[in-house]
This record gives sequence, C-alpha cells and structure tokens, in this order.
Amino acid sequence: MTTTTATTNGTILYHTVIDSPVGPLKLIASAKGLRAVLWMRDGDAGMSIGGIDGVDGGDHDPNGVLDAAATQLQEYFAGTRTQFDVPLDTVGTGFQRTAWDALGTIPFGETVSYGEQARRMGDARKARAVGAANGRNPVSIIVPCHRVVGADGSLTGFGGGLEAKAWLLDHERRVWTAQNATA
Repeated sequence: MTTTTATTNGTILYHTVIDSPVGPLKLIASAKGLRAVLWMRDGDAGMSIGGIDGVDGGDHDPNGVLDAAATQLQEYFAGTRTQFDVPLDTVGTGFQRTAWDALGTIPFGETVSYGEQARRMGDARKARAVGAANGRNPVSIIVPCHRVVGADGSLTGFGGGLEAKAWLLDHERRVWTAQNATA
C-alpha cells in the first residue's frame, strides 16, 4: 500500500491504492475521514472528488483512516465484514447526502430499486434524481450504491462497471447464504 498526499482548498488529502477482486481501488481520505473510493480503469484513477485535481508528496495518513478503510475492504472481500464503520468525509449536496444515507440502510445481501430508495426518502417520484445522486456517491462499496437496481431487477449504472456490480452482489449473496446456512 503506497500513500501520498494532495492539498486542495487547504485540506490535506491522503491516498493509497489497494488491490481487490474487482480491480485496484484508490482510497482518498482527509484527516476527518474517507473521502472517496475510486475505481482504477485504464491506468491511474483521477482524483476528481471535491475539487481534488492532483497528487504530490509522500507523507502517510496520520489518522489511520486509509489503513482502517483498506482493512475493512479486505475483510468485506474475504466475507468477514458486512458493515463498514470507517469515518467518512464525503462532499456533496444536501440531496446527495440524503440519498447516500439511504444507501447505508440497505441490508447486506439485499437490493432495492431506485424507486424504492426514493420512496424511502419520502418521494417515489424522485427515482431519477436518486439515481443521479447515487451516481455521484464517492465512496462506493463502503456506501453500497451497488445494492440499487432497476425496477425490473436489472443491473443499471455503476461507477465500477456492471461487471463489478454483478460481482459485488453475487459476493454478498454467497456470504449471506453461507452465514445464514449455519444459523
């Protein structure tokens, strides 16, 4: 795990890259918490969350947020973690944050439609707005936007690609089944 720093608007941001079954993931954190989980495709993932536009330096994350996030993601992929408790420092509008909070209520191994998520947020007519907000979720997997599917159950939009979304959902179903077979 390599850690470097970037500074934007006076905020020092740290990043590292971890390997995962769905490909390399770039984790970005501030001193307050995890800012982003970025999918790395076609080389280096750009740091475009919250105005981050570059990387420099070689310091380490003094608060351990990156280590905690990396460990929790490794546990998730190993099937030993079903919820995350790493501190978050996401940047988004009020509506986006409400949508992201609603994502956190979807149980491990389950899915809901965009319409259902909108209904849970108080207005079933805002399914498209919810989809757009979910598409801006900067901490995918940790905040499980992959658990939202089309009204007919089909896989739709995901920052990591539909193949990764399918893998994550299949992984959760396998883990859930294994955990509940012994219960």
